Amino acid sequence: MTTRDRILNEALTLFADNGYDGTSVEEIAEKVGIKAPSLYNHFKGKEDILNALIDMAEARYEEFFGSDRHFGKLPENKEEFIQTSLQKISFTINDPMIRKMRKFLVREQFRNERFAEITTKHQLNGIQGMYTKIIEGMMSKGLFKKDDPELLAIEVTAPVALWIAKADRQPRCEQESTENIERHIRHFCDVYMLD
Repeated sequence: MTTRDRILNEALTLFADNGYDGTSVEEIAEKVGIKAPSLYNHFKGKEDILNALIDMAEARYEEFFGSDRHFGKLPENKEEFIQTSLQKISFTINDPMIRKMRKFLVREQFRNERFAEITTKHQLNGIQGMYTKIIEGMMSKGLFKKDDPELLAIEVTAPVALWIAKADRQPRCEQESTENIERHIRHFCDVYMLD
């Protein structure tokens, strides 16, 4: 791991635990094992570190989870829809960087409009937009009942976001949350998908 990568990793951990304002450049440098002036060889300052973290997390999320512009192949059947959804959710719950970023954003969303927008994107608008397109595409293939794809996207994603938030707040409930998410997605498919 390069010094730059170590700076980003330690900064994200500190931001997630202490908040952006509660973390100093000196603390980040100390955690990395370098002097604060050396940190400036890699970043202009704390805001530059934060911007790099947000860019990295956005790119990682786009690659492994997807978006309304990039969601991969449309599922061909109910089980493929379920498994694809569960893989996306597993990434969200288990990826250490995404988990720390979510913790940081949830903590900071009430203090910073930019963080509020990013949080809304990942917990509401972005995921619902992606699932609207997936459901719309599957509807046109005759796999879903004809209905409002936006409402169906909300119906499938909103409870998932709540269970992920519970797992974040109470890590001991992660298994329970994962089981409830799978039960919910299977039930959703039983109700809205055509056999």
